[in-house]
Amino acid sequence: MATTLPTAGPFARAAEGAGPPDVVGSRRVSAIVVAYGAEPWLERSVLALLASEGVDADVIVVDNGCTDGGVSAVSAWDRVAVVRPGRNVGFTGGCNLGAAAAGGDVLAFVNPDAIVSPSCLAALAAAVEPAGVGLATASVRLATAPDRLNSAGNEIHMLGFSWSGHFDEPAERWAAPRDVTAASGAAMAARRDVWTGLGGMVEELFAYYEDAELSLRCWQQGWRVVYVPEAVVVHRYEFSRHPRKNELAERNRLWLVLTLYEPSTIVWLLPGLLAAEAATLALACAGGWPGAKVRGWIWLSRHRRALLAARRKAQGARVLSDGDLARLFVVRLDPGNYPLARWLRPLDGLLGSYLSFVRRRL
Repeated sequence: MATTLPTAGPFARAAEGAGPPDVVGSRRVSAIVVAYGAEPWLERSVLALLASEGVDADVIVVDNGCTDGGVSAVSAWDRVAVVRPGRNVGFTGGCNLGAAAAGGDVLAFVNPDAIVSPSCLAALAAAVEPAGVGLATASVRLATAPDRLNSAGNEIHMLGFSWSGHFDEPAERWAAPRDVTAASGAAMAARRDVWTGLGGMVEELFAYYEDAELSLRCWQQGWRVVYVPEAVVVHRYEFSRHPRKNELAERNRLWLVLTLYEPSTIVWLLPGLLAAEAATLALACAGGWPGAKVRGWIWLSRHRRALLAARRKAQGARVLSDGDLARLFVVRLDPGNYPLARWLRPLDGLLGSYLSFVRRRL
């Protein structure tokens, strides 16, 4: 279904296609936008960022292979810089390149099909000011229904699965700030010192689960991840925008588990992990993508040295144990944006009981 921007209210300026506004505010925020393929909302997304109130905003657009002229259109605008790597370096590589080119003390990462409200960047910047906060995630709304949520912070299952938290629920139900397990990569922010401390995103992931992986490392290193309900963003959400999503998501989920969990946790979870792999392969066969699942296993085998290096780095940097963070994980699969197949529900119930037992013993 085609979607359109609201033509009244806080998003009206971007919808009207007005030119870049004058700078307002004093806190400097650099927004990184990674563009790939056709990006029909890119210009409006950048305009909305430049119209941010309460901050001095600039935008870094990373051209990962935009094909519809959107990057060229914004490249001449004031307070917009374009980074051209010359190839598609993935969402992770694009975010890292954009952050390296940015000058702001606060770095915001916003999808090219997302439109921020005027106060969004200021709210995110204020949320990451306290020393104990690492990442702030926005109230990401569905473009087809802006009063309903795309994400109010993302969930992470103990077996590594991650999904949009409170998908399609009324936004008013989640109107209070709170700690969340993971930020949504559609719209999140970090102080530069936190980003540097984390080492940015893991480029091997390329796309998908990068926000979950970054968030878990954030928690492990002693920084909180917070949800900011007043930081409103409208997002043209598509579950399967990338043709390789299943392959990338599955391999990256396993990367997250194998690099970030402690050895004892992996041992405790091994029966559940094996059951999940068998169930996921069955689901892939039923859905017509078994090759994608197998290619993920092959990729992990071929990149085992990089995986082990990432594991050593992550485990060496952590200050909190899996037991300290066990409360962050959920034990039942309940993704609103990807309902669980009926035949998997009994297995999910059994796994949930087992994982609850494991979580209490970490």
